[in-house]
Amino acid sequence: MKTRKICLLLASLLPNVIAFPVIAQKSDVALKDRITQVENSLATAIVYSQDSMIPAVNLLQRMKELNVKGVSIAVINNYKIDWAKAYGWADESEHKQADIHTLFQAASISKTINSMGLLKLVQMGKVDLDTDVNQYLKTWKVPYDSIGAGTVITLRNLLSHSGGMSVSGFSGYERGASIPRIDQILDGIPPANSAAVRHISKPGNKFEYSGGGITISQLLLTDVTGERYDNFMSREVFQPLQMTDSRYVLNGDTSNVAAGYYSDGKPVKGKYHIYPEYAAAGLWTTPTDLAKYIIDCQLTLAGKSGKVLSPAMMQERFQPVVMYNESKVALGVFLRYKNGAFYFNHNGGNEGFTCASYGSLKDGYGVVVMTNSNNSQLMLEVCNSVARVYNWDRFYIPRIEKGVKPAKDNNR
Repeated sequence: MKTRKICLLLASLLPNVIAFPVIAQKSDVALKDRITQVENSLATAIVYSQDSMIPAVNLLQRMKELNVKGVSIAVINNYKIDWAKAYGWADESEHKQADIHTLFQAASISKTINSMGLLKLVQMGKVDLDTDVNQYLKTWKVPYDSIGAGTVITLRNLLSHSGGMSVSGFSGYERGASIPRIDQILDGIPPANSAAVRHISKPGNKFEYSGGGITISQLLLTDVTGERYDNFMSREVFQPLQMTDSRYVLNGDTSNVAAGYYSDGKPVKGKYHIYPEYAAAGLWTTPTDLAKYIIDCQLTLAGKSGKVLSPAMMQERFQPVVMYNESKVALGVFLRYKNGAFYFNHNGGNEGFTCASYGSLKDGYGVVVMTNSNNSQLMLEVCNSVARVYNWDRFYIPRIEKGVKPAKDNNR
């Protein structure tokens, strides 16, 4: 009862926090109860031995502690979106509250959506997964230097980060700055602000996370199709999945776009950065749209869908290529190891944004969390909370540490 009073008090003290359920079922008591439980069960990854039980923290309280201005959540249960809600500010300076249609930067989750488009191209017979990508690239070629000599880089390599390519990530460009072409980005030529994408190891069986390699796949798609990347992705991926709030180009409409913030709560200059590296980091979307993608993956793997990829191609997409610690890396998909179980996953972080997405390989459950904060703590805690409330298989098993929790320990 005391915890409930504290939560209600916090809610009353934070009038800027707003929540919108995507499902208008006000009479559904069980649904309301699940939402309330998730909002009050944020859980640490580490539990200290003096704790008599696993700590549970209120979402609004944690947002305040971590300077997270806004968060949006979609929960999947039994192959359906069980609920979606948004909390806090999309843009604090403009007093613009977040709702379930607020666009957040997907950051590296863009990579997993990119793989859907590239594998659709494979399915259409336009490219092959195991052929030298230089056979398809027209406006730029992979320079096989001394490190890459005698080998070839394939689309399978690029999508699984096994191409041995450099440039792990991108910092984006301030609004109003000159935006480079993709070939300038790949060669590290101004106005590009990142290094040239080159070999740092031989292609093959080694995991080397490379946003640069994913950007090569973006250029491959446009070179092969002869059309803009965003047009192809909209027609072949977003429209079939009814991802109606997803886009790469804002076209001047920023009425429901989240502004980014750093971990100390200070805003990103110009509100957000622009990422011409669409495939690696440039997607604007919502948790609801990403949940639609996750559900389609689950149904297609079960042979019950095929809106974008056939069941056979989706199975190919999920085949591991390399290992990363205890997890497996497939084609645009991480099979994340969780205490003996695997979940398909991709997380992301751009300037002022972090996000997480998890889906089960069977039984149709998952979660997407997007925040306009550089602090990734909250998104992970929310995932733990959803896993606890919905009794996910082995997802959340805290690590027990001896002693007393450090005063400033934020590890969750």
